[in-house]
Amino acid sequence: MPKSRNRKKPGVTPSATPRKTGAIESPSWWAPVMVGLMILGLAWIVVTYLMGGRWPLPIGNWNLAVGIGLMMSGFLMTINWR
Repeated sequence: MPKSRNRKKPGVTPSATPRKTGAIESPSWWAPVMVGLMILGLAWIVVTYLMGGRWPLPIGNWNLAVGIGLMMSGFLMTINWR
């Protein structure tokens, strides 16, 4: 029976230096601002409920929108955090 030819696969040698993936890390202030906005929004909503909508700003239930907006901006920052 004839012997089949040995096919040599091209040798792959790993490079000595690691390749950069192109991912850019977030600045050092990103995470504290992100968490701070979420906590500030939560505190804003709690204070609004405890004070009956009269405080932190005398705008009634719009204080809830301000608190939710602060929290959402913090949550949206998590999308770009690396």
